[in-house]
Amino acid sequence: MAIHATAIIAPDARIAADVEIGPYTVVGPQVEIGKACIIGPHVVISGPTRIGAENRIYQFASIGEGPQDHSYNGEPTRLEIGDRNTFRECVTMNRGTTKDQGVTRIGSDNLFLAYSHVAHDCIVGNHCVFSNAVGLAGHVEVDDWVILSPYAGVHQFCKIGAHAFLANNTAATYDIPPYVTADGRPAEPRIVNEVGLRRRGFTTEQVRNIRNAFRVLYRSGLKLAEATEQLSELAKTQPEVKPFVDFLARSQRGIAR
Repeated sequence: MAIHATAIIAPDARIAADVEIGPYTVVGPQVEIGKACIIGPHVVISGPTRIGAENRIYQFASIGEGPQDHSYNGEPTRLEIGDRNTFRECVTMNRGTTKDQGVTRIGSDNLFLAYSHVAHDCIVGNHCVFSNAVGLAGHVEVDDWVILSPYAGVHQFCKIGAHAFLANNTAATYDIPPYVTADGRPAEPRIVNEVGLRRRGFTTEQVRNIRNAFRVLYRSGLKLAEATEQLSELAKTQPEVKPFVDFLARSQRGIAR
């Protein structure tokens, strides 16, 4: 373990033997840090927080502080982080609240660029990219392989589907379905994120089927219930369409349309 002499570590913090912690970093009570993590200088990690293996946290990040919520009164909520994430300078992540499940949860293999913020009770999947100054309000769900461009913001209780792409300065005030590229304030779906899908190994046929599903949902003039019914039929023979159907079923705030 390589802990700089100026770092302040709580007596009950659980830190793997090969973790590196830089100068003037503070690791508070009820913090667990997994193997091969690298924590830079001037980082503050507050608990209860559990950090998995091989994460990299850069200087001035604030990880696991209490939620920015008027009703929070010091309850023992928590933050859970998976493996191989990167948190760049000044990233902030808050613990959950008792108004939800009491946890903010981050998956694995995500990249959070400088000044990005994940608020209380959010759930972030795997392989996501949060560009500079992206902000999630409370209770937001972001599925796998989502890219949020600089200064994008997501309203509380919104959901962002897998493989979606939000352009810079986008304000998502309703749910954004899987595969969709959206922009604007408020966000409007524009096209299918074909570039991202091809990079992740989707075939030409799969991309074509997803484009067709997008047209059913956004260009056919059908009511949402009618479009959902058509998508359900397509999903029976086109598995790549099923994420559309599943997302629509769990959308509570309503989709951007």
